[in-house]
Amino acid sequence: MSTFSFIGVIHLLPLPAAPLGSPGFEAVRARALADAEALAEGGADGVMVENFGDAPFAPREVGPHVVAAMAVVASDVRQRFPQLRLGVNVLRNDARAALGIAAVVDADWVRVNVLAGTAVTDQGVVEGRAHDWLRYRREVGARAQIVADVHVKHAQPLAGGPISEAAADLYRRAGADVLIVTGRATGAAAEEDKVSAVRAAVPEAPVWVGSGVTEETARAWRARVHGAIVGTALHQESNVRLPLERARVRRMAELLAQD
Repeated sequence: MSTFSFIGVIHLLPLPAAPLGSPGFEAVRARALADAEALAEGGADGVMVENFGDAPFAPREVGPHVVAAMAVVASDVRQRFPQLRLGVNVLRNDARAALGIAAVVDADWVRVNVLAGTAVTDQGVVEGRAHDWLRYRREVGARAQIVADVHVKHAQPLAGGPISEAAADLYRRAGADVLIVTGRATGAAAEEDKVSAVRAAVPEAPVWVGSGVTEETARAWRARVHGAIVGTALHQESNVRLPLERARVRRMAELLAQD
């Protein structure tokens, strides 16, 4: 493939008012910038800012303080590291908030866990609202692409059906710009047969693998998809609670740059 996107994840520490407690916003901000620096200097193409530390997540709309905090952090990253493409993911599924942030900070994309259809998740039933969110994107003038999960992790689609049908609906009917295939949980590898099914069903769609990429599997994924979102494998000791490690980012960048 002629182009490939290596996206590192900035797993934000718990924001103020997070269910399990927060170290405070300045600590969140400092860690985020340190992680962004590791990604920039390690050779990542882009970063995705997400409120990972806020688990258990709100199933739909998040509080205004979450939007405000994430906008500040995303703006910091954009200004400090303009060479990095920037994405926003407001967990669990607040695409409207993500698009609002994206419009303000000029983000390149937003990740939407459930863009269309309905999923039973660990936060309860989550419903996609592509019809609202695409209109809102136009309304606020965001240029951000919508990067949508197909059969997102930590969830089961309520309607059932093969992943190939879900992929075709997301790309051709719901307006997704990029499709993501993940494993069953954070850090779990995507299943090769599911990636193949998505690519066969929608050959015109850019497809990223969204979890479980390791140094051992990076080259194989590099040959099969258009991008990789990498989080767990870049953290010290592969522990998402610890900072990102620049050497791990550099090794991953080298592996994903090879044909």
